[in-house]
Amino acid sequence: MKRLSILTVLSIFMITSLNAKTSILQDEVQEVTETVVDSSIAEVTPVMETAEETPVVEEVESANFHQELKKRFIEGGPGFMGIVLLCLILGLAIAIERIIYLNLATSNSDKLTSDVENALKSGGLDAAKEVCRNTPGPVASIFYQGLDRANEDLESAEKAVVAYGGVQMGQLEKNVSWISLFIALAPMLGFMGTVIGMIQAFDKIEAAGDMQPSLVAGGIKVALLTTVFGLIVAIILQIFYNYIISKIDSIVNDMENASISLMDLLVNNKK
Repeated sequence: MKRLSILTVLSIFMITSLNAKTSILQDEVQEVTETVVDSSIAEVTPVMETAEETPVVEEVESANFHQELKKRFIEGGPGFMGIVLLCLILGLAIAIERIIYLNLATSNSDKLTSDVENALKSGGLDAAKEVCRNTPGPVASIFYQGLDRANEDLESAEKAVVAYGGVQMGQLEKNVSWISLFIALAPMLGFMGTVIGMIQAFDKIEAAGDMQPSLVAGGIKVALLTTVFGLIVAIILQIFYNYIISKIDSIVNDMENASISLMDLLVNNKK
């Protein structure tokens, strides 16, 4: 009985110890879990805040850029800055109109030459002229003028092609000279604003009788701003002007090659 009592007491003691250790382990696991969760939330929260703040920062930067541009434009003087802005608007309007016109004027001259050749063989001059009437572009117009005088002689057809080619070239170069005018005018207006700003600065120095930076800072700022805006306008328009000139040169070369091909077709048709 004593042994049984001792074993019972030992068993109760061991069970109590195990329960105590188990509760301690559970508490430690719960503390570790809470720590991990808290650290994860702390890491995720700044990322979410950064993601939420990024568009706001971009909007503020965009607003600051427009405000800064407006501020500099007003500081440069509405008189000269307005004229420079007008040069930019008119130059861009003409450049966009010319780009659209030149892209519409571009055609596949090799395909047109092949169609005209097939029409001459199958239906004669009338069928070839019908093909030219249904094809847009200056090359088709030149072909039509040459075919329209092919019944007279080859010399008359050649003169018609050359003359109408000059007309089409003039249409391609229409209003391009205005873009070059605005390119030259914008920096000149900027330099004029520079000179006027320096004159104003020296007038203030003369009136004050003293050389102080605060007196000349405003005039020098106007001088620099008008020059910068004038050069920016000239650079933008120069890019568009060079593209237009290269496009015109490409179309003119295409017209010349197509005219030579047309005369060869007319010579073969006469034979």
